[in-house]
Amino acid sequence: MRIRPAAPAELPALQDLERAAGAPFRDLGMAEIADDEPPALEVLERYRTSGRCWVAAGEGHGRPLAYLIAEPVDGALHVEQVSVHPDAARRGMGRTLLAHAAHRAREEGLPALTLTTFTEVPWNAPYYARLGFRTLSEPELTPGLRRIRAEETAHGLDRWPRVCMRLELPRGETTSGDPSR
Repeated sequence: MRIRPAAPAELPALQDLERAAGAPFRDLGMAEIADDEPPALEVLERYRTSGRCWVAAGEGHGRPLAYLIAEPVDGALHVEQVSVHPDAARRGMGRTLLAHAAHRAREEGLPALTLTTFTEVPWNAPYYARLGFRTLSEPELTPGLRRIRAEETAHGLDRWPRVCMRLELPRGETTSGDPSR
């Protein structure tokens, strides 16, 4: 697997990947999440041109099998979305993308990654906790994270429990590919 910036021509494929990655939510009784539209091409292009849209490409064919988009929010790199195609799940692609985002955040002088996620979805909050993310309490939420949560609430995501999580980044380099080290 190779992590690289997304190419402009790949953005529609990222939308297809997002739709496929959402399908397993249907089995958890979260059909609205499974049916939610992926980010618009213009949104993906904004992340891409800012240098914050990365793909995990498969060996040999180079086709994106996972992607991550992020942006700085209140002094941390906020992971807006990380999605892995179900056919490529459980191969470490999400973890490797998060490690890449952590490396980039450190390069930019940002001390942490943040994200919002569902608490009761096994590949969401429990997964991020295993990687070293911790759930933020309400008083710990920054203004930017409060804005993001308000947008999620307006979008109807609070039908299922959600949290903000944060991963403090070490100052030195890691070689393990594990963002929690």
